[in-house]
Amino acid sequence: MLKKFWFLILVTGLISCDKQSETEEKIEKIDADFKVVRFDEKFAEATEETLPELKEQYPFLFPKQYPDSVWVNKLNDSIQQEIETEVAKAFPEFSKETDELHSLFQHVKYYFPDFQVPDVITVTSEVDYKNKAIYTGDYLFVSLDTYLGQNHKFYIGIQEYLKKNFRKEQIVADAAAEIAGNYVPKAKSRTFLSHMLYYGKILYLKDLFIPFKSDAEKIGYTQKEMDWASANEDQIWRYFIENELIFDTDSQLYTRFLYPAPFSKFYLQLDAESPARLGQYIGWNIIRSYMEKNGVSIKTMLNTPAEEIFNKANYKPKK
Repeated sequence: MLKKFWFLILVTGLISCDKQSETEEKIEKIDADFKVVRFDEKFAEATEETLPELKEQYPFLFPKQYPDSVWVNKLNDSIQQEIETEVAKAFPEFSKETDELHSLFQHVKYYFPDFQVPDVITVTSEVDYKNKAIYTGDYLFVSLDTYLGQNHKFYIGIQEYLKKNFRKEQIVADAAAEIAGNYVPKAKSRTFLSHMLYYGKILYLKDLFIPFKSDAEKIGYTQKEMDWASANEDQIWRYFIENELIFDTDSQLYTRFLYPAPFSKFYLQLDAESPARLGQYIGWNIIRSYMEKNGVSIKTMLNTPAEEIFNKANYKPKK
């Protein structure tokens, strides 16, 4: 009997792998051409004389409320010039990132055929790490000076939990999150569950959009943080249940368990060991469980209320 059980598991696993391979083969054939514009380089090479030509080519990067003197000053600014030098060192070319973005766009187009592939424009932003990647529909802007490596001198004074993801390997994960956010409806309720599942849906779309990235990279954890979350999933869930947090509407829960921070706030000894955003991690696994057990379309899942997903997910954390 036991042999038969393991045989069934093996067969199911093989069928699942075959389906995945078939899907990936189809995705590889999808046309997702786009241009990469190294605007960071173009601006670094510009002069006061060539600035009007650059403005004409890329008017959307030169807001009309700013006079030319602002841009001329920026061209001659020593800090801007240092940023440009460091970006040129870190990104002498952009081919690996271009390949990953191409794969991302193919995956998005497979699951959402109406998706219009954006052109990618690389910029510098004086380390505006709150806007590392911006997706507008027509364009994906990538701020290269926020991906120079977590130990870069520009990031001295920025908290570790933020700068650990200031690495070029995170560009495609950040881009995937920006695009996924366009497909996930905002939480319709103030409950902790509703907000957990909002982030869970974004992370589930990242599963589909960037399957070539690790779970740690998708959520922006170090591997050590990912291992901690996985090893303690049962304890985290038990804490949420025992403290009746699931349907609580206290917005402090978002800060404690959903937003970037040095760690999650259980107000226990384990806080210092825990990664932040564990509510997102649990929401992700609830969505995964729901999709595995209910056989619904992605569109249906995205538009299903949080409470219904919770009831049908029959989520059981790993012990």
